[in-house]
Amino acid sequence: MTKMIFVSLPVTDLQASIAFYKALGFQQNPQFSDDTAACMVWSEAIYAMLLTHAKWRTFTDRPLPPHGSTGVMLSLALDSRDAVDAMNNAAAAHGGQADVNPVQELGFMYGRDLADRDGNLWGAFWMDPAAMPASDRQS
Repeated sequence: MTKMIFVSLPVTDLQASIAFYKALGFQQNPQFSDDTAACMVWSEAIYAMLLTHAKWRTFTDRPLPPHGSTGVMLSLALDSRDAVDAMNNAAAAHGGQADVNPVQELGFMYGRDLADRDGNLWGAFWMDPAAMPASDRQS
């Protein structure tokens, strides 16, 4: 079986969150979606499972994080700087927040972080490893 990652995220408004993630470029897989959860596909190996709070509570007894806090930030590699900007613009236009952290501009790498409608953090970045300074490369 191919190794995959399914990231489960609690959301307050499932339909609005589906629209938000579609605006970022995710596709919905209806086979694993219902009125309590939506499977949003980023790639053949990366999936975001949007879960209503009631559904989330069937997975864990741990409390939901307070709004505005986070325990993790997930990062997605994009094809270009323009794609990074487009994802942040889409986030802001669909109920999320762009640039929740300072823009990262390193020449060989460019990143902008965003939050979804529920405050879950995503980093969108582009990188050209060939342009990385030799002193920063791992051998």
